[in-house]
Amino acid sequence: MSNKELLTASYDFTLPSELIANYPASPRDYAKLLVYDRATDTITHAHFYDLEKFIPKDCALIFNDTKVIKARLFGHKPSGGKIELLINRALNAVDINVYIRGKVKIGTEILFDKALKAKVTKLNDDGSREVNFFLDDKALRFEDLLPIIEIIGHIPLPPYIQRADESDDANEYQSVFAKKEGAVAAPTASLHFTPEQHERMCKNHKHAYVTLHVGSGTFKPVEADIITEHPMHSEYYAISDKAKAILDSSIPVLSVGTTSTRTIEFYDKHGKIARGEANLFLHPQNKPSRVNHLLTNFHLPKSTLLMLVASFVGLQKTQELYAEAIKEKYRFYSYGDAMLIL
Repeated sequence: MSNKELLTASYDFTLPSELIANYPASPRDYAKLLVYDRATDTITHAHFYDLEKFIPKDCALIFNDTKVIKARLFGHKPSGGKIELLINRALNAVDINVYIRGKVKIGTEILFDKALKAKVTKLNDDGSREVNFFLDDKALRFEDLLPIIEIIGHIPLPPYIQRADESDDANEYQSVFAKKEGAVAAPTASLHFTPEQHERMCKNHKHAYVTLHVGSGTFKPVEADIITEHPMHSEYYAISDKAKAILDSSIPVLSVGTTSTRTIEFYDKHGKIARGEANLFLHPQNKPSRVNHLLTNFHLPKSTLLMLVASFVGLQKTQELYAEAIKEKYRFYSYGDAMLIL
């Protein structure tokens, strides 16, 4: 194990700005697919619609069925000052962790359309805030807030997509099997599946769903010089009974996305508890123990997601794969192309 694998600087790379995908491939499964086979140390360039050709027959598929909520809200203070609020996660039924663009203090009220109001209750050291939401001065539970923000909120596109959300994003930034509301970022490897491809693969493979409500911490770069000193963010997860049966067996597993991977590996490494808070950080010194194959997109420099990829193939091979993807003009990040690690 080289010390380089623990240095955050080792996970930096320069990406030409034109390779940041601002819109998805159309159709979804026309995204490019880089296939890396560890057994033969070979790279194959393909398209996502070729995916089934590469997946081992005996492999079970695990998907994340979280659904992205319209977490970005635009409002104003009673004085008229504009405020942008991004819901990060529900801490309980009424206390919501958020990020706020604009100056606020404890007690500040923010007014939105449809008589929705938020009141700041706490300022956290990490820059996040806690709020309670009200409708006509009646406190709202999180599940009652969701239908309101579905009407007045905006899809929370990641910060590197330099445009406002558009009407198509409500469908495009959502997997075709999204079901359980609560994420503020999409599990992006899932975005490539068309309904037909997903149905076909589920017919031909054992499969199951886990839920990880992806938080905005997924985009946070590692700021510590040594990666193991990074405080990993926490996200709510749940393992379905069907997923539990697969994970408790010896069937090889293909994890669809880094979010499914974090869920599966947290479950496997922390007492096989079916629901709770996952804060697992996979990297070359904390390798996966249950996931055999990974389907993923191409990630940000110095991100925990890039380090997760390195937990499967090592730092040097990760650097080589990313250099190859840049050379072949793969599109990066949430709306970008995909990679399959066998």
